[in-house]
Amino acid sequence: MEKIVFTAEGQEAVEFYVLEQTRLGGIDYILVTDSREGDGEALILRDVSGMEEEEAVYEIVSDDEELNAVAAVFENMLDEIELT
Repeated sequence: MEKIVFTAEGQEAVEFYVLEQTRLGGIDYILVTDSREGDGEALILRDVSGMEEEEAVYEIVSDDEELNAVAAVFENMLDEIELT
């Protein structure tokens, strides 16, 4: 499982583990968790970086309709995971 580090300006770095990734409607999404094993908190993040940016920029998906659509895709990809 790949581990990635997120840093926000003026804040401490936060590590997440990437469970899965997908592309919908030309937008890249990743499903991450804060725990390598067991029950951890999961987040769906959208890549908002431009083509010219060296590092990816992600934001948490908060729109309910978008979140439900992407969560359904991830649930199909990972049968053993239930996103609620």
